[in-house]
Amino acid sequence: MDTTKANNPQKPQIDNNQILPRNDDTEGQNDNEIQVEAIHDYSKRAQWLRAAVLGANDGLLSTSSLMMGVGAVRQDAKTMILTGAAGLVAGACSMAIGEFVSVYSQYDIEVAQLKRQQKANKNGDAYQESEATEKNLPNPLQAAAASAFAFAMGAVVPLLAAAFIKEYRVRLGVVFAAVSLALLVFGGVGAVLGRAPPVKSSLRVLIGGWLAMGITFGLTKLIGLTGLPV
Repeated sequence: MDTTKANNPQKPQIDNNQILPRNDDTEGQNDNEIQVEAIHDYSKRAQWLRAAVLGANDGLLSTSSLMMGVGAVRQDAKTMILTGAAGLVAGACSMAIGEFVSVYSQYDIEVAQLKRQQKANKNGDAYQESEATEKNLPNPLQAAAASAFAFAMGAVVPLLAAAFIKEYRVRLGVVFAAVSLALLVFGGVGAVLGRAPPVKSSLRVLIGGWLAMGITFGLTKLIGLTGLPV
């Protein structure tokens, strides 16, 4: 018997490929994580932009309908512009308060959920993950300010269109044309952000705006013809 082999058995060969992770696999995982983060960030931005477009569209349509309704019974520019300004302020405040309450309710729910997760998972990794998630929660004040600003930007369009025109019929026509163009733009931008057909969505928004302005103008005109003091 060979005593040398018995005392010094051969060591098993170690395959480095089985122990060390391959660089290409690690790089692939990092690329996937970056792609996921990029998609998440894009999704968050798209949601904010879409909400801003909807807020601006709301401000545009509600303010222009108010101005057209008052313009049905009052021909002076001052009354029409004052009505639009009041609609801008009231609408922006309403949007801001509504958005603040809504986002704050969502914030409270998510914070409560995070606290329950922290109690259930008391290890360090789960706690750090919960802290990182809490930092990314929506800010109610920012949401309220963004909503009010978007509404005001939409409401400014009919106000600027009517501000420098004294002749009654021309003023109504310019407001109608400016609002129609803005509705097409807002509808197209909202469709692109929502990945919907832009032409169809723009026409839908435009026709809806025409209906809102037409109904407001017609009903207010009818009220004025009844002899009520207006």
